[in-house]
Amino acid sequence: MTRFAYALLLPPMREDLSWTYTIAGSMNTFNAVGYLIGALITPRMLSRWGAVHVLVGGALISSLLMALTGFFSETPILLLQRLLAGMVSAAVFVAGGLLAARLGAHLPLQSGLMLGLYYGGTGWGIVLSALLVPVALLAATEQAFAHPWAWAWWVLALACLFMTLVLFIIRLPMKNWTAELKTSTPNDTLSKHQAAHMHWPDWVFGLAGYGLFGVGYIGYMTFVVALLREQGASASDITLFYAMLGLAVVASSRVWAGLLNRYRGGQSLAILNALLSLATLIPAISSSWPMMLVSGVLFGGVFLSVVASTTAMVKHNLVPSQWAAGISIFTVIFAVGQIIGPTMVGWIADGPGGLQRGLIFSAAALLMGAVLAWQQNPVQQS
Repeated sequence: MTRFAYALLLPPMREDLSWTYTIAGSMNTFNAVGYLIGALITPRMLSRWGAVHVLVGGALISSLLMALTGFFSETPILLLQRLLAGMVSAAVFVAGGLLAARLGAHLPLQSGLMLGLYYGGTGWGIVLSALLVPVALLAATEQAFAHPWAWAWWVLALACLFMTLVLFIIRLPMKNWTAELKTSTPNDTLSKHQAAHMHWPDWVFGLAGYGLFGVGYIGYMTFVVALLREQGASASDITLFYAMLGLAVVASSRVWAGLLNRYRGGQSLAILNALLSLATLIPAISSSWPMMLVSGVLFGGVFLSVVASTTAMVKHNLVPSQWAAGISIFTVIFAVGQIIGPTMVGWIADGPGGLQRGLIFSAAALLMGAVLAWQQNPVQQS
């Protein structure tokens, strides 16, 4: 919700604050810069506080940062907020992914499903955002409040605080089972000896494919709702579109579980990138409402499984003590791609061709990512 609700709020914020598409895209670029910083410092946080504390504490800070968004309308402050939210999002994402990977290691036949369930859980946040944002915007508009979009951020923050409270309540059981896993799973901390045997140049095609995924997917998730509004979609149409996209994310955990278990190299990443490219190209060449729904469902059914595919690749090719570092490295590359995508698509959209041309750029990046990822072979680690 911290990251993907912005697509729903971009159009009213852009209209109210007189943003260009470049500025609107820069909001997610700053979020991605923060995500990069967070990915770089998360391994140290994990070794110091452990994954459970990072997950719960990060969720609380994310919720508070979301609430702060509604109190400001100045572009520099909002950019700073998106930067900080990105930092915390990365910590939450990596910590949760590590916990899911550890659990999957003790249930090998369900490993792909465990990763898919965790990353697919983002879909529930997307669905909840699709339902809450229109209601909050409508209520604030009817009451003639200034900046109705601010009220939507506050409603989302309350929902996130509630879910954080649930995390806090169950933190002791979580700590218990993660302690049990650690008795047979080596620590997060990476020794110099282990690091010396992690031949990262061997991962160049997988990392490049994932970086291009970051470039391409974020353009769609930032601007697709704005494109729907440009095409005349109603508020109920947009709610349906985004909710279906979110539900497809949830369903993806079962759809791709077998794929994630089957391949040790970059094949899963390549296949999913290619499908995303197709989903991103559809709204760039067609304004048909049924085709837009197909695009949303296909995109939602794939995009977070790409993230799961890299976690699976790390698990297949590295020893458990190196998983935290492996997931973090992929997250760093992903964040670098995300930095480029939103501003580039926004800059293209401000020129001739509009958002459709911007999405063609995103689709091309995803397709190139698929080609490169296909070249990634399994990595033999010492």
